[in-house]
Amino acid sequence: MTTMTTRTVEYAADGLTMIGHLALPAGVGRRPAVLVGPEGMGLSDVERRRADALAELGYVALAFDVHGGRYLGDPEEMLARCMPLLADPDRMRGIGHAALGVLRAESRTDPDRIGALGYGTGGAIALELGRDGANLRAIGTVNALTTGRPGETARIRCPVWAGVGSEDPIMPPAQRDAFSAEMQAAGVDWRLVVYGGALHAFHHPTVDHPTVPGVGYHPRHAQRAWHDVIGLLTECLPVTE
Repeated sequence: MTTMTTRTVEYAADGLTMIGHLALPAGVGRRPAVLVGPEGMGLSDVERRRADALAELGYVALAFDVHGGRYLGDPEEMLARCMPLLADPDRMRGIGHAALGVLRAESRTDPDRIGALGYGTGGAIALELGRDGANLRAIGTVNALTTGRPGETARIRCPVWAGVGSEDPIMPPAQRDAFSAEMQAAGVDWRLVVYGGALHAFHHPTVDHPTVPGVGYHPRHAQRAWHDVIGLLTECLPVTE
């Protein structure tokens, strides 16, 4: 009996050598695939484990890198890199398309059945791929209610699911409203779930280094958000033998 396998992949993006984590499901045939984007701190074992969990469910999954193999545990260093990145849709799209190209090139990937899942900065990148017209079947984001350039959201070709904590100071009600209005005006098939009492990055287990204010783990809602994400993938990217 074969099992899920993993390997490290290197590729160029944003002037850096990115180091991603590719998880392959058991078997030999083509399968639907999912990009998994990390929080602003960068790719960690949290996203690697999520990619592995998706592979166990039958998906090809690539947890992609945003900082050239680095994990930025210093909040000031993280913000110094992420804030200019989040303000530059073209840079985000470049990082996303590079990872998407790696995933498409994998022989196990069905290139017509790919979704993008992202957390924080990784979620913003997933949304920018959609706004750039990428051929995706689903986009899921957690605490990434970013808005785009006028008119480009109409290029999103798939359902969008977004989750956010009700007490997230980084994604406050005004940001939720702006995101919702943009999606609705563009005619996107969209959903927004607000998890009561949750802070920013509520899905991410507590880390052993300083974080920006307003971050906090909420185990119950983290599990619920994961179930909601799997529901999105099951609807839009069902795994068939």
